[in-house]
Amino acid sequence: MIFLLDLNLLLALAWPSHVHHDVAHAWFEREASPGWATCPLTQLGFVRLSSNPAFTSDAVSPPEALSLLQAITGMDGHEFWPDDVDCVSASSADGLRITGHRQVTDAYLLSLARERSGCLATLDRQFGWLLPRSDRPSPHLRIVESG
Repeated sequence: MIFLLDLNLLLALAWPSHVHHDVAHAWFEREASPGWATCPLTQLGFVRLSSNPAFTSDAVSPPEALSLLQAITGMDGHEFWPDDVDCVSASSADGLRITGHRQVTDAYLLSLARERSGCLATLDRQFGWLLPRSDRPSPHLRIVESG
């Protein structure tokens, strides 16, 4: 199964100063061998935050962030998934419990992973609450934790 990396996991892999860098790398080495993916949402978020000094004191220029993204996505096993899932129908069809504005992108990424028969990988432990109880645990969602 291919893992779609959410923005937090992608940032943690790239930035040694990220609080979850070691956890992300250990998980990636252990689990991502079947393949991993990014999409326009996660790639654009990566460039935006990597070039934002409010996110990291190691912020780089947008062109440098794009170069870093190019190096990361050039690694073995990467797939690019276009954003070709309709967010309205996908989110409602999946029965996701979107209760706040911060869950909209999360719900879309989970729908994209389901549509591609993949699995969304995230560091966000609260992510499972998007799913109806009957769908927990989901084969389409992996919460990355240490260990």
